[in-house]
Amino acid sequence: MYSEPEPDVAERMRAMHAVAAGTLHAQPAGSREVWGWRGRTLSRPVVTADGEGWLRLVSAPAGKAGGKLWEGPQEAERLMPPAVPRPRLRARRTWTGAAHGYLAELYDRVTSSTITTHGPVLRTAPDLDETWWERLSVALDAMATVPSDRVAVRQEYLDRAMPEFLGIPVDTTVPAWATAHGDLHWANLTSPTLTVLDWEGWGIAPAGYDAALLHTYSLLVPETAAQVRRRLDHLLDTPAGRFAELVVITELLQTTARGDNLDLEDALRDRLSKIAGARPAPEPR
Repeated sequence: MYSEPEPDVAERMRAMHAVAAGTLHAQPAGSREVWGWRGRTLSRPVVTADGEGWLRLVSAPAGKAGGKLWEGPQEAERLMPPAVPRPRLRARRTWTGAAHGYLAELYDRVTSSTITTHGPVLRTAPDLDETWWERLSVALDAMATVPSDRVAVRQEYLDRAMPEFLGIPVDTTVPAWATAHGDLHWANLTSPTLTVLDWEGWGIAPAGYDAALLHTYSLLVPETAAQVRRRLDHLLDTPAGRFAELVVITELLQTTARGDNLDLEDALRDRLSKIAGARPAPEPR
């Protein structure tokens, strides 16, 4: 999904991926590599005695390895209902080296392709059929009811970040909470058959958060953004859904302040003006 990282990171991750493959009795299948942000993850197709698989390696500084993000896929495997289509987790291993900790996860191979391949922002309208949209709506509704003590979005963050990045007076009290995937963008969804990928950060979030995130990452393709709103109107066209949009806009405006997603900034502020009725001036850089 992201570009290959710096050579030293790429070399280390490839070496550790080979270690993971050996530990899980898997053989690489072809030369395809899928990199995560700044080389944090490396995934490759593999073959095992049980058939085709997908081996994902996660890396973190040794002192930060473990915790919520590392436990997310395992907890999703245990708790998510069948109505939420996801790759099944077959096995996992963790270990710590001198400077980094590693998590290896072996999944069933997903044959459908991700809708975007170079990050979460949609730039071309996808061809998605009625069944795909119905399965997505059912999956989000089923996910929302899963009990969890995991947290994807914290009230404390909203209290601080929403006034800062929206630039307008806003009541930051979440009107309703529900369980969410937490990173529902186009690079984590496949077609023509729907699969929801990347279950690291799922947990409680403002109700409608996943739908709001998908809609916001669609803003550069207005016809798809309108389709998201129409298909998921029961989640978005409510007071809770509008609040969830403000939450997502907050998060993405924070990324623009760091120099990421700059091509989304105008669209984010335009959408904010439609929701809140006033467009704040851009923050100076």
